[in-house]
Amino acid sequence: MPEGPEIRRAADQVAAAIKGKKVEQLFFAFDQLKPYEQLLAETTVCAVDTFGKAMLTRFSNGLNIYSHNQLYGRWYCCAVGDHPDIKRQLRLAIHNNSHSALLYSASDIAVLKDDEISNHPFIKKLGPDVLTPETDISTIIGRLQERRFYNRQLGGLLTDQSFVAGLGNYLRCEILFMAGLSPNQRPRQLDNSQTERLATAILALPRQSYETGGITNELHQARQMIRSGASFEEARFRVFRREGKPCYHCGTAIVRIIQAGQPAYLCPACQTA
Repeated sequence: MPEGPEIRRAADQVAAAIKGKKVEQLFFAFDQLKPYEQLLAETTVCAVDTFGKAMLTRFSNGLNIYSHNQLYGRWYCCAVGDHPDIKRQLRLAIHNNSHSALLYSASDIAVLKDDEISNHPFIKKLGPDVLTPETDISTIIGRLQERRFYNRQLGGLLTDQSFVAGLGNYLRCEILFMAGLSPNQRPRQLDNSQTERLATAILALPRQSYETGGITNELHQARQMIRSGASFEEARFRVFRREGKPCYHCGTAIVRIIQAGQPAYLCPACQTA
């Protein structure tokens, strides 16, 4: 599933294609949304926002399209009249006089009025978004100290969108490695230094991933690996999907475990509980 950085980058692309422009035509694949096609035609796209892993496309008439890519959804932006050569189902299309923003394969799409956004079932449960400037270290430390999160295992807590919004499986693995913590540890077990390291990683790695298109490895190392012939996928992560390969810090083989129902990757030497 795309995580917060990937959705924010997709939102940037969608905004570049349609923000500030009048909608010439709009298409929904779902019957219950068809009545909104005419209501949104001739409006102007005012903004494209994100809430963790969800996107909100805002229109000048006070309506908003909520979309969540889930596992398979994907946005494409292209010149009007063009279509990507893919075998996916088109779910949403927003066309202006020059560009199209096309959402394929997603099924979680809704139209909301401005005053309905905060009560949407997904949005209303979200914690602070790790990509917004308002979310700082003190915000994250405060969340870790809250009673409802204090005794949760970190491996499950980090992907709980009510804790913070935007983290998924690759980010939780990379964050825990950067902080030197085991996924089995709990916030209540951490000293002040460990808590601060964890809070720093929770903010730093998603923002680095957003800025670099998905790199959570140390940047100088990733760039050196790519210059030496490694693929982007081989170079981008510190531990994620690197089972059996040596840890970049200590050389110990990375292991794969199941944590909170998902595969998690860690260095057993660098991340001792």
